[in-house]
Amino acid sequence: MTGGGPQNSIHIPTGSVILDGEMHIPQGVKGIVIFAHGSGSSRSSRRNIFVSKILLSAGLGTLLFDLLTKEEDVIYENRFDIPLLARRLIAATQWVGTQEDIRNLPGGYFGASTGAAAGLIAASELGKEIKAIVSRGGRPDLAKEVLGHVFVPTLFIVGGNDDLVLKLNRDAVLRMRTKTDLKVIPGASHLFEEPGALEEVARLAT
Repeated sequence: MTGGGPQNSIHIPTGSVILDGEMHIPQGVKGIVIFAHGSGSSRSSRRNIFVSKILLSAGLGTLLFDLLTKEEDVIYENRFDIPLLARRLIAATQWVGTQEDIRNLPGGYFGASTGAAAGLIAASELGKEIKAIVSRGGRPDLAKEVLGHVFVPTLFIVGGNDDLVLKLNRDAVLRMRTKTDLKVIPGASHLFEEPGALEEVARLAT
């Protein structure tokens, strides 16, 4: 299941639903990064897939999965049910811990938008099980109640033209009591669609 093939479909049981995903494990893997996509997105997010490929080339395994089923995603409110998304992320983390050939790898989160908030909440509950968090255009304000209880090194990456989210991320850094860094990509918007912007996100994440 976790060999060197280009893609390995996986299914994560959580509560009464099964979440679909893809896991990629390179030869000589150093750790595994679990992705948490933003609202309205899925494991097929082209931005997360792009970053995943860069991480894979650096020797890091990646797990991209759907935080919601197709039926759940139809209900708009579910996309912003951050506690639900955090529970799904915790379930995925625990699932990784049951896989014999990767369970001892150090793990981290790469969260985008609302997925970053879910990652912060999950990390506040899992503690030392998670070694690092990267937030791309994240909404840490949606997890503000737990920011002081996150003790995982956290990197916030924000576009320089994403004024509101940049303010929210700066506020989050002030609330946190762990090692943090805020990287602003000049000229980039919320979705990092400008030439070279997403490449810089991937470089910083790596």
